[in-house]
Amino acid sequence: MKSAIRGTTRIAGVMGWPVKHSRSPQLHGYWLDQYGIDGAYVPLPVEPEKIATALRALPALGFAGANLTVPHKTLALSLVDRVAPVARRAGAVNTVIVASDGTLEGRNTDAFGFLAALQQSAPDWKAERPVTIIGAGGASRAVIVALIDAGVSEIRVTNRTRARAEALAELAPGLRVLDWDKRHAALEGAGLLVNTTTLGMGGQPPLDLDLKALPADAVVNDIVYSPLETTLLAAARTRGNPVVDGLGMLLHQGRPAFHAFFGIDPAVTPALRTHVLGT
Repeated sequence: MKSAIRGTTRIAGVMGWPVKHSRSPQLHGYWLDQYGIDGAYVPLPVEPEKIATALRALPALGFAGANLTVPHKTLALSLVDRVAPVARRAGAVNTVIVASDGTLEGRNTDAFGFLAALQQSAPDWKAERPVTIIGAGGASRAVIVALIDAGVSEIRVTNRTRARAEALAELAPGLRVLDWDKRHAALEGAGLLVNTTTLGMGGQPPLDLDLKALPADAVVNDIVYSPLETTLLAAARTRGNPVVDGLGMLLHQGRPAFHAFFGIDPAVTPALRTHVLGT
C-alpha cells in the first residue's frame, strides 16, 4: 500500500468507536492501490460525544468524506446538512460526503451493498416470492429498503422483541410481523431468508432456527461475516439451499462511497475477498 501522502492526496476515512476492528481501510486501500489513485483512507476513532465536532471538521481538514460505523450511524442523521432519501428511509447514515461548498450530505450504502451482494452471489434469486427477515435492528431497516426497491411485495419480519419489528411497518404496507415463536413457520414458501441479527457472530450464540419449512431452492443470506460461514449458512448448505455470506454486503456497500470519494466505481472480485479476509 502507498505510504506517501502529498498535498494532492485525496483523503477519506471511517469514523467509529471503537474503529480498529473496521475492515474499511483494507477495503478502500486495496482499491486505491489497484486503480493507482493518489488517495488515502484512514481509521478515525471518534467518541460518540465528539461526532458532531468531527464531522464538521471534515471540510476544514480537506477530507472528501467519511464512512460511519457503530455507534454513529443514527446520530449523523441530525448532524449533516442533507440526508439522501435512502438514508432517511433506512434511518441511518453510513457515508458522509463533503460537497464543493463544504456542506455535508449523509447517505446510506448498506441497502445498495445488500442487494448487489445478493445479485452477485445468487443471480437466480427473484423478487416475486416472500422474504423472511430475522431481526429488526438498523441492518434490518436497510435490508427492507433494498428489498422494497427491488420489487418484493411480501416481507415477513420476526424479532425477539415484537415491538421493534412493528416499528418497521412504516417502511412497507405489505410488511408482516410474526411473533418470535412463529419464526420457524415464517419460512414456509419463502424465496429468501435473511438473518440481520448478530446471532451466529463470533462470541454470540447461534441463531436457533429450524429450516424444515424453508423451500429447498430458497436463498439463505446471513449478513454476519465473522465467521464467514455461520451455523445458519452451514445448515442451509447441508440441505442444498443457495447461500450468501455477509462479506459481500460489506464489500459492495463500499463501492458507492469509494466512487463518491475517489471518482471510480470499483469492482468486487475474488482477489478482493481474499485480501479483506486475510487482513
